[in-house]
Amino acid sequence: MVVEVYKILIKLNLEFSIIIAVFQRKDELTELLQSLAIQSDSDFEVVVVDDGSPDSLAQVVEKFRFKLNIQYFRKENSGPAKSRNFGMQKAIGDYFIFLDSDTIAPPNYIETIRKKLEENYTDAFGGPDAADENFTDLQKAISFSMTSFLTTGGIRGKSEKTGKFQPRSFNMGISKKAFEKTGGFGNLRFGEDPDLSINLWDNGLETQLIKEAFVYHKRRTSLRKFSKQVYQFGVARPILNQRHPKYKNITFWLPTIFGLGFMLALVCIALYFFGYNKILLLIPAFGYMVYFILIFIFSVIENQKLKIGFLSIGTTIIQFISYGFGFLKSWIYLNVFGMKAEKAFPGHFMK
Repeated sequence: MVVEVYKILIKLNLEFSIIIAVFQRKDELTELLQSLAIQSDSDFEVVVVDDGSPDSLAQVVEKFRFKLNIQYFRKENSGPAKSRNFGMQKAIGDYFIFLDSDTIAPPNYIETIRKKLEENYTDAFGGPDAADENFTDLQKAISFSMTSFLTTGGIRGKSEKTGKFQPRSFNMGISKKAFEKTGGFGNLRFGEDPDLSINLWDNGLETQLIKEAFVYHKRRTSLRKFSKQVYQFGVARPILNQRHPKYKNITFWLPTIFGLGFMLALVCIALYFFGYNKILLLIPAFGYMVYFILIFIFSVIENQKLKIGFLSIGTTIIQFISYGFGFLKSWIYLNVFGMKAEKAFPGHFMK
């Protein structure tokens, strides 16, 4: 009864604070603020936390001074997690929404969140991402690989059941109550969002997916940057498993298995063409060929462009192999060599 009364009171007055932790990315910040300035529901504040950019972003924020209720803070570089916590400390709202600087919010974004939280209030939520029609072909291919049910988008899951979804910090919200109870983001530079989700669950707080509250997410602009990013995600997972052992899942191994199997398929093809004419050697390659054909078909259907279909095959291979290698390396360091995560991967922790 007390919980229900609390939820009813919350519904009467949801005060949103949008927190943007940003390092450089002046042009992307401008685009994001432009999208927030034309929201159908304008009852929110924006808190921009400049995480030690070499050149101040104050001039960008100043352009929106009369279009948005906006605050600007500049601090020493500490990474996005600490900067988001800093933003929550400075915000005046009672519900905090995190958006990465490389996202763009559709005009009804805030309106949708308010409506969904009034219908089903939880102390945290996450929304999906999509590729805007103006994104480059490569960005659309990367978006497909990161969100498709055929790739790690399917492994991460998109459960609509309350309490079963782990929000991602590029499009995520938590209540002030949740921040005060958990302390916000922890000391991880990568994987800080699932770490927070698990802490929320362990403190008896609920999360949910609001699938209608999507944002356009640019992600990375080159294959090299994309590979580096997903590698770091892979490294982070065994660290999270060590920190939260009861939330381990066998599916986290799938990218590693994919990568090892892919290399085996390439070796089998080489053996076949160098004289070992055993048709059985081509079975692994045939399996991967079927999978890549499915990637191509679904990407073309989604993006309506053959080039993006071909690019999606490449981005999916890079995604699985980079993530899988990072995961395997981290797992070996932590579980075979028995190293402490902070010593094995110091760059994954904030000072």
